[in-house]
Amino acid sequence: MSWLNDPIINKRFSPRDTRSLVAGWWHSVDHMLVYCAGALILIGVVLCFAASPGTAARLGIDNNFHFIERQMVFLAPAIVLLIGISFLSPLMARRSGVLLFVSALALILLALFVGPKINGAHRWLSLGSFSLQPSEFAKTGFVIAAAWLLAEGSHDKKFPGGLIAMGCYMMLAFMLLMQPDYGQWALVTAVWAMMFFIAGWSWMWIMVLGCIAVTAASLGYLYAPHVATRIDRFLRPAEGDTYQVDKALEALSGGGAFGNPDTGVKHQLPDAHTDFIFAVAGEEFGFFLCLVILAIYGFFVFRAFQLASLKGSIFIQCAVCGLAAQIGFQAIVNIGVNLRMLPAKGMTLPFVSYGGSSLLATAITVGLILALTRKHSRARSRKEIMP
Repeated sequence: MSWLNDPIINKRFSPRDTRSLVAGWWHSVDHMLVYCAGALILIGVVLCFAASPGTAARLGIDNNFHFIERQMVFLAPAIVLLIGISFLSPLMARRSGVLLFVSALALILLALFVGPKINGAHRWLSLGSFSLQPSEFAKTGFVIAAAWLLAEGSHDKKFPGGLIAMGCYMMLAFMLLMQPDYGQWALVTAVWAMMFFIAGWSWMWIMVLGCIAVTAASLGYLYAPHVATRIDRFLRPAEGDTYQVDKALEALSGGGAFGNPDTGVKHQLPDAHTDFIFAVAGEEFGFFLCLVILAIYGFFVFRAFQLASLKGSIFIQCAVCGLAAQIGFQAIVNIGVNLRMLPAKGMTLPFVSYGGSSLLATAITVGLILALTRKHSRARSRKEIMP
């Protein structure tokens, strides 16, 4: 594996001293990003503990800690994935991302034909007691594949990297809309537009992408009843069922500045452990923790963008900014829904919400960001540090 040849990683590494491998890794990754990821994971565990009993009771599950126990099962492999992927060289990160994208596309296609229909959508694959949502992994792989194609197109004007990347986007967008999953499609579209801008493409192409997005959203409103219902509830709350959002706002307001868990609103809140876990944070720990969560996400994205700007590689700049924006946009959407600032999307809060697919996919995303922003003392060849 290429990371074994990294001079920082194995500067003092020998078979007898594995500590040097860990020390080399620690000195090569950005500590601020690691601290942010660790803080979000810890907050997620605490909030899942708080939300699990009420959710289990509402669903008729005898074990009050059913959801936190399942979350802990996925937490260990997620941390291993995050750290393991962060050891990759930029070339290996690129190859892994492209492989992830192709594999996830195949799984999305499989889910469309054999996946169970849940709430009118084919988004999941049943694997025994575990359900996999391939789109969570596809969006991360897409960012890496698109960044590579955009970078190659920038270096070689004869190579149609931008057009091929656009084709990849159209293919992923089509599959997401077929499920249908308009939330993930909107997220991928926003990230894709930002990457286009970073790669230096003209505003004309971004405007074309915007027109396509508006057209798809309009068709979704006209021909997808559940999309129309969510938008109508958001625009005219007095005319529809807004129970979940109303309870989320009640939990947030009842928590005050430093929390008031005795209100018990979280026990009445559907999806308190997933889509509305931010409301649980507000009730349990108050406005203070909500601000802390916002600050962590904001600083994580800012720090990733800052590190990307210091790299001379277009691929790394596009990939890191795209991956960080993916986490940032997803957090904005989830929190916006909790605050009734956006229509309900069914989107998790990265590292905080309950969900195995979301947790593993976010770990892969952060691991790739760490891998691409690692410090390298020197590059042996073009294959080690992407241009």
